[in-house]
Amino acid sequence: ATSICHAQENVLQRVLQLPVVSSTCETLQRKYSSTKESHPLMASVCEVYERGVQGAGALAMWGMEPVVRRLEPQCESMCWGGLAVANNLACRGLDHLEEKIPALQYPVDK
Repeated sequence: ATSICHAQENVLQRVLQLPVVSSTCETLQRKYSSTKESHPLMASVCEVYERGVQGAGALAMWGMEPVVRRLEPQCESMCWGGLAVANNLACRGLDHLEEKIPALQYPVDK
């Protein structure tokens, strides 16, 4: 475990790379795909839901773009320093969890 996040390191990326998290995500993805393949009606419902979520996400991004563009110059000077500090603290917290809970380093099936 690292004690300080490097500039390019992101706590969310680190969490997603933990074997217990990545193996859980892979298992869920396989189950989801398998269920869709096995049950045509469920596949239809899932596809409608997926399209709805994609549409909602695109709409949210489209709606937020003007706000982000307006705030971006202000945030560059004020926010990034705070985000870096928060990310660093979160990384240190994750280091602590990895030391105290070794099972995080193993896939779910182990």
